[in-house]
Parts: sequence; C-alpha cells; structure tokens
Amino acid sequence: MAKRPWDARELVATGLAWLAGLALLHRCERLPSGVETAALAGACVLLFALRRRHWLVLAGCVAVLAFTQAALRAEWRLTPELHPAWEGRDLVLTGRVDSLPIAITGQGGVPGWRFEFAVEAVGPTGVALPPEVPHRLMLLSYDGPDITAGERWRFTARLKRAHGLANPGGFDAELWLFEQGLRASGVVRSGERLQAAPWWEIDAARQRLRAAIRERVADPAMAGVLAALSLGDQNAIAHADWALLRDTGVAHAFSISGLHVTMFAWLAAALTGALWRRSSRLCLRLPAPAAARWAGVLAALGYALFSGWGVPAQRTVVMLAAVAVLRSLGLRWPWPLVLLAAAVVVTAVDPWAVMQPGFWLSFGAVGLLMAAGGEHEEGWRARLKAALRTQAVATVGLAPLSLICFAQLSVVGLLANLVAIPVISFLITPLALLGGVVPPLWALAAWVTHGLMVWLKLLTALPGAVWWLPAAPPWAQGLALLGAALMVMRLPWRLRLAGLAMTLPLLWPAVPGPAAGEFELLAPDIGQGNAVLVRTQRHALLFDSGPAYSPGQDAGERVLLPLLRSLGVGRLDMLMLSHRDFDHVGGAATLLQALPVGELRSSLEPGHALLRAAPAQMRCEAGQGWTWDGVRFDVLHPTAAHYDAGLKPNDLSCVLRITSASGRRVLLAGDLEADQERRLVRRESDLKSTVLLVPHHGSKTSSSAELLAAVQPAVGLVQAGYRSRFGHPAPPVLARYQAAGIAVVASPSCGAWRWFSDGRPATCERDLSRRYWSDRVAPPIAPDVVTGPDLPLEDGW
Repeated sequence: MAKRPWDARELVATGLAWLAGLALLHRCERLPSGVETAALAGACVLLFALRRRHWLVLAGCVAVLAFTQAALRAEWRLTPELHPAWEGRDLVLTGRVDSLPIAITGQGGVPGWRFEFAVEAVGPTGVALPPEVPHRLMLLSYDGPDITAGERWRFTARLKRAHGLANPGGFDAELWLFEQGLRASGVVRSGERLQAAPWWEIDAARQRLRAAIRERVADPAMAGVLAALSLGDQNAIAHADWALLRDTGVAHAFSISGLHVTMFAWLAAALTGALWRRSSRLCLRLPAPAAARWAGVLAALGYALFSGWGVPAQRTVVMLAAVAVLRSLGLRWPWPLVLLAAAVVVTAVDPWAVMQPGFWLSFGAVGLLMAAGGEHEEGWRARLKAALRTQAVATVGLAPLSLICFAQLSVVGLLANLVAIPVISFLITPLALLGGVVPPLWALAAWVTHGLMVWLKLLTALPGAVWWLPAAPPWAQGLALLGAALMVMRLPWRLRLAGLAMTLPLLWPAVPGPAAGEFELLAPDIGQGNAVLVRTQRHALLFDSGPAYSPGQDAGERVLLPLLRSLGVGRLDMLMLSHRDFDHVGGAATLLQALPVGELRSSLEPGHALLRAAPAQMRCEAGQGWTWDGVRFDVLHPTAAHYDAGLKPNDLSCVLRITSASGRRVLLAGDLEADQERRLVRRESDLKSTVLLVPHHGSKTSSSAELLAAVQPAVGLVQAGYRSRFGHPAPPVLARYQAAGIAVVASPSCGAWRWFSDGRPATCERDLSRRYWSDRVAPPIAPDVVTGPDLPLEDGW
C-alpha cells in the first residue's frame, strides 16, 4: 500500500513529461540533428543508470523519448520535399484518391473537387516515384468528372510546394498540410480513371452516404450540416453557416464529438447486453456486462473511423477502451489519470494532435466537467439544475481557452448551447444516423436543423453577441487558464474570485501602439493583391483589401479580419481602395459588413456596389490631405482631369504618401503604370520616401526608372502570390531595383511585413513564427531578393 502514491506520482509525471516533450519539439525552428538526438538519448540513459527509478529522472527520460521519436517521425514526414525544379511543370501522376473529396468552387464559379492523392508513379509509363516528388499531395480538379475516394487515377497536374500565408493571428496552412502529411499541392489539368474504388473503402462509403443525403435533402446548407454530424465531413457545412456556429459558440456541437461517440457506444452496448443475456452459453463464456462494454468500444471505434477519426473521437475511443480494460482487470483509476492516459495514447498515435485547438478543447471540457462534478441527483428539478450547472461550467471554464485559440468569445454561447446541445445530441444526430437506414428521417432532421439555425440567427442579432479580443501575451494566457479552472471547481468563494481576477489580463490585454507623431505599417501576406494597414496612435487606415480567392472566400475574411482583431483594431477610420481591380477590392465587402468604417475613399466609378455599402464615401483626388495624431497623409494621384479623361483603372490608382513627425515617409502607389508614374514625378517636386509599395506588384509596366530616381526608397515592398501566374515580380523590374541599391522585400517569403516610422527594425512574420515545418525554399527569380511561396488560396483553398 505504501507504494501506491509513488506509482501514481510516476504515472502523472511521465504522462505530463510526454506531453511537454512534444510541446517543446513543436516550438523548435528546426529538427534536431542526428548528433543532437544521440546526445539527448545518451544523457538520458546515463542519468537513468545513475539514479535508477527516481521519478524526476524517469519523467525527463520520457520527455526526451517523446521529443526524439516525434522528431524522427517529423523528419520522415518532411521527406521527400518537392524539388523547386519540378514546380510549375506538367507531371503525369499515377496513384490513388486517398481522402473524401471535398466539393469546391473556383474563380468564376467553376465547380471542382479538392482531395488527397497518394502517388504511386510518375510519368506516362508509370516509372517508380522519384525522390523529388512527395508521396502524398493535395490536388484541385476543376470542371472535370466526379472523383470518388479509393479510385486509382492518372492525372496530369501542375504542382507547387506545400506553402501557406503567414500572418499574425492567421491560419497556419503549412502546419495543417504537414499534419496531414501533404508535402505539395497542385491543380489537375487532365485525368484518366484507371480503377474504381474497392467495396471495402471507408471513404467511398462515406461519399455515397453524403451523396444520398444531398439527394434527399433539398436545402444544400441543411444537407451539409447532416453530413457533418453523421460523417464527420466538416467541409460540407457552408462557410456562412460556420461563421454563425462560431459566433454563437456551438461549432463544437456540429462535429463528431465525444458525446456523439459515447451515445453510439452506449446504444451498441445496451443492444449487445440485451441480446447476450438471451444465450446462457454465451454468458458462461463471457459475462454480459463485459460483452456489452467491449461491444460498445468496438462500435465507438467503428463509428469514429467512419466519421473521420477526429481528436474528440480518438479521445473518446481511448477513454472507453481504458475504462473497459481497467474494469476487466478489476482496477479503478482516478479520472485525471484516465484522461492523462488517453492524451498520451492519442499523441503517441498523432504527435501533432497537441497543435490542434480541438485537442485542448476536447480534453479541457472533459477535465473541467469531471473536476466540477457533484453527486448524482434524483428528480427532474435536480437533474435540470445539474444540467444547467454543467453547461455553465463548460461555458465559463472553456472561455479562456476559446479566446486563446480563436480570439473571440460568444456572449450568447450559454443560451445557444442550452438549446443546441440537447437538440443536436438527442434529435438531429440520431435522425441523421438513422436516415442511413430510413432515408425519410433526413427530411425531419433537416427541418429540426433549420429551426435551430433560426434560433441561432436570432441570438447573433442581439447587440454585443460576439466579443473579439486582441492577442494576449503567453503569461496572461496561462494565468487565465488556471483562473478558469479555479472558478468552476467546488472551492471556497475567495479562491473562485481569485480565479476571476486571474483572467483579467486575458480579457483586457494591453495593446501596444505607435507614439504620437509616428505610425506603423503592416503589409499582410495575402497572395496576389494589395492590402496595407497603417496605424497611428489612435487611428487606423487600410489601403486596399486584397483579392477574392473564390466565391465566398476573400482576403477580408481569411486574412484581414483575423489580423485586425489580433491587433485590437475594432474600427477602420478609413478604407482607401486604390482602384477597382479584384485583387485590390476583393475583401472590401466583408470588411464593410464586419467592421465599422468611418470613410471609404477610392477611385471607384459612381454606382459601384461597394460605394452603396459604405456609410460615407469620397473620391480620392490629388491635393487631399489630413493629419492624424501628428502623422500627415497626402493623396498625390489621380487629379480631377484624370477622372474626366476616362483613364483605365490602373492609371486611376490612388497614390497615398504618409509622413511621420520625424520625417520618415511611405509611398503607396497601387497599380500605377509607367506613363502616369512619369507624370507624377513631373507634377510632384518631392517624392522621396523610405518605403515604396512596388507599383502593380512588380509588373513590367510599372516601376519606371524615373519613379525610382525620384522616390529613392530604402525598401521596395512587393505584395504578390507565390509563383504568380502573372509573373510578378518581373525579373527585369527586380534587376532595376537591385541596380538602384533598393532592398526588395516580397510578402511570400517574408509573410506579413511590419515597418515602424520611429526607426525600430522591420520584422517578417516568417522569421518571428518560423517552425520546423515552415517552407524555406524561395523561387529563383533574382539574387538578393526576399521572396517565397504561398498556399494557393487564390485557387480556392
């Protein structure tokens, strides 16, 4: 008996050490070398030999084991990388569709599919896979035949390296691709189906069921929700519906959660137990309760695999299996130990699960509910009270974690979940699952889902329904998590109030900003387009709004809104749209709808839809100027005569000069072309600026020698897509900048670029957030140019 506390301490310490070792690896900019790994392993063996079973040494060795095995697996996953010489070339790829294809819509409304592809051979003759081509790819196929999971195809595709946009507060697409084992992406140009999917293919069965739901349910949005709840196909939910679910705090309920898997397991166990008891021979071989437990585990495993094997499903299956094993052995572990063991097993299977918000939300929810749980109550009033308390515990306890992961808090989340969780768990999900046997039930499930959506829309219409907060420092995040745990546990009120105080630094973080007379320029990584945020002490201006990637997806929603919210910018004093091209105004409608905008200033023609959406608008015209917080803003182009002359949109680009009190300047030139550049030089006597937003993304038709001589910038900033299909920036233009001694920063390799007028060093987001999975290869455009790749969001990702 004296040994049990020691054993418990060892188990807890080793479990936490395992997770700590994984977390440490995922903070590294590079993977350890073979020598470094061997040194770590040798030190661990030596310490363990000297101190034997001391629990601290054991924990340290487990952390080293977690670190090194995950590093080796990461090395294998990163190999092979697509060689730059293979990018942009038509390759003939033979292989297998390795995932459930996702329906997408490209630019111009062209339908298509997105799917994972396991490559078996390259070339028309099907030669063995060369070392320069990855084993698994993400492919996009537009306006072609339907594609089914498990089929074998021969595609002609054009590939590019796995790469994503790099912005503060933005989605890390490179991490997502790495977690999925996808080391390149590409667009299919033609294809030939070689072999149909085998009958045992799980994803093919999921796809058939998804198609059946879409055929039976008239409303595509409701069909998508039912597919998500029954198949785990999160991509089936429409983009607008995801925004609604996120804003009401019920998005977790629309995925295959632990509750859904547990309910499925409980039903299977109850049915198995009832049937098992009918056979005395079976009961003699294995008691009915044990048979029911293991039947429930197997049912949960099958359902979790069929629904996509997400982290909540993994955690639930592992916990159910752990409980079944412990019961079979006659052991009863405390719940924290079972939860920790489940986390270790999940991360042993998938070391990168700890990088997913769903991992922490899933385990955090279960841990909070178990820590705050009380005695079992009898009677409907007591059960209702317990259910309300459970929901309150989950809402309050997970609020800091939701803020850390998503930078938002749904104020109406408690009201939304009180209705959504029971309706989804006990009505919609069972009906969606039973619809596979009795298809008319899908129509009933869609009707209930529509009613729930109406309720959620009513909640989001309430003032202050969603609370967005800027990013807080790590110490504030950790303090808030501890405070939330204290608040929901059954502790004295003094400790709970102390927990509330601990959350304040997360709820009201200090947001640094420029001093009076100075400004900050932030050029996000948006792909092919322009968008530049300028902040003074108390004002914010956005110059252009980036591209529209595909219907329903634009830079405003994907990049700019998360960026602005992470910086604590809740209002734009001015949105200046240089001209009407889609790669400059693509995100404007989203921004005008989501944020208060003081004024829209542009060169858009009268009657443009964006002008109708703006509360106040003005035509940008040379001679306009204003001062914010000691910073001067001057519009230099176009003139009134330019509007009367009917110039093309590029030549009507608004040109904005920003001057700090210390005299440092930035010139933002839109897509101005060479002829108008020269006219601007003749019209303006002093164009000298420290930073120049390279006109027209580095097109051959811009960046004239006259403009560069007049501006004399220290830095030229290029915002363009990786391997831009327009050839931006053009090599002759880059050579011109290089000859003039101008440093060129390109957003694809730099990521979001931040420049400060007070003289502080400029920063690149890729340097600040570099991890071992980050893409480091730049295309060979010109020497001494900072440039690099981007996930093809413009291709519909």
